[in-house]
Amino acid sequence: MWDYTEKVREHFLNPRNVGVIENASGVGEVGSLSCGDALKLTIRVGENDIIEDAKFQTFGCASAIASSSALTEMVKGLTLDEATKITNDDIAEFLGGLPKEKIHCSVMGRDGLERAIADYRGEVVKETQGNVVCECFGVTDLEIERAVKEDGLTTIDQVINHLKAGGGCGKCHDDIEAIIHKVKGDAPMEIIKPVRMSNMQKIKLIESTLEREIKPTLQKDRGDIELVDVVGDKVYVRLQGSCASCSKSQVTLKNHVEAKLRELVTSELVVEEVK
Repeated sequence: MWDYTEKVREHFLNPRNVGVIENASGVGEVGSLSCGDALKLTIRVGENDIIEDAKFQTFGCASAIASSSALTEMVKGLTLDEATKITNDDIAEFLGGLPKEKIHCSVMGRDGLERAIADYRGEVVKETQGNVVCECFGVTDLEIERAVKEDGLTTIDQVINHLKAGGGCGKCHDDIEAIIHKVKGDAPMEIIKPVRMSNMQKIKLIESTLEREIKPTLQKDRGDIELVDVVGDKVYVRLQGSCASCSKSQVTLKNHVEAKLRELVTSELVVEEVK
């Protein structure tokens, strides 16, 4: 499904520094198994605050494994102050780039390193505080604010790609929009009620969105999707090809299919799979 660089493939197939450092100087844990991505990063710090070794354990996709592997290679030999300057963009650049939908994997690596260094220094990472905005993935307002500021995010899709926030049920989209406008200093937007579509108009727009925006992406990975029915705001689809047997089919349905239909058709849509 994703167009990975040769370096991403190399670090995925042959990851470096896998494991846990015994009696580590610092430990950073981010993500969760329930969210689909989790990382544990351990570092050993020597004289002059130089990172002598770094190891990782991760649960996630190819991008998560490759990003974690790349990060451990990048930090070894750096001082802690130098390591703190590594950004998620640096990790992605080291790998020759990541698909925009997988940027959150490099963000997870950056956050894991930040927490490992904070653990060594006996500090508290402020992003672990704040109020949870996205309950599906446990992302706080402070984490979203930071991503918007540091990475120049301006849309919900960009926030989903960076943090996964908003990529689940979608109930937090209004809150995320408010945070984006607050950070960017925009004036409050006038709320305009959308013109209600007829059911036929909705179905036609869903069909065209599937054909133009969703099917091509799935077909790259020898998968496909069929529209079965539309009942109110529920869209019933059937996954085909490799997508039908994929263990992460529900993630694809929610983070890609449903998110794209909500963006281009109406934010009320809910996608459900028909076997």
